[in-house]
Amino acid sequence: MKMRSKRYKESEKQIDRTKTLPLKDAILILKKLQPPKFDASADLHFNINVDPKKSDQMVRGTVVLPHGTGRKLRVAVFCKGENEKLAKETNADYVGGNELIDKVAGGFLDFDCAIATPDMMKDLSKLGKILGPRGLMPSPKTGTVTNDIVKAILDVRKGKVEFRVDKQGGIHLSVGKLSFPEDKLYENASRVIEMVNEAKPASVKGKFIKSVFISSTMNCGLKLAI
Repeated sequence: MKMRSKRYKESEKQIDRTKTLPLKDAILILKKLQPPKFDASADLHFNINVDPKKSDQMVRGTVVLPHGTGRKLRVAVFCKGENEKLAKETNADYVGGNELIDKVAGGFLDFDCAIATPDMMKDLSKLGKILGPRGLMPSPKTGTVTNDIVKAILDVRKGKVEFRVDKQGGIHLSVGKLSFPEDKLYENASRVIEMVNEAKPASVKGKFIKSVFISSTMNCGLKLAI
């Protein structure tokens, strides 16, 4: 049985788990709950009506949060030649070609996002088993395989995040920090819900999003009325 902290149990007493709440109301309650001793993330948790085993029901996309993530993301760019210079000038944290690939193959994973130019993908494919499970493998679908690496880096810095359904039919991602003003959390969360809705596969019939909860790090969740 999972042990809950005293703070978590106190938070549970302050909410009614049987209620579904408008997003604005849920955010107000979330900010009133006793937080941990750090700036917690505010997270959305979706239960999606898809079969993740079917390729035509894979849900994946990106969204630029209007007010960013509240985190400084470490960006690795796999590229060569002139693009290396451009990536460094755009303040990518780690830049390189095959030498960076070898470094990652050796265990280096101190980055939160990976971007690559198309010419690097053949060599980068050897890292599939390392980057794939961590959600770090660059993909054209998310704009992280591109010749316009400057735009890709700037998008990440602005708050571009990726969402992807997991094997249980869930999508989980942060929409900012609990310290954000209510209106900024609301706008970020609303944008994510909108983009997840737009990612509904054509093969899915009926209600797409079964449920959505919002929670903060190490705290209980609130069910949203959608």
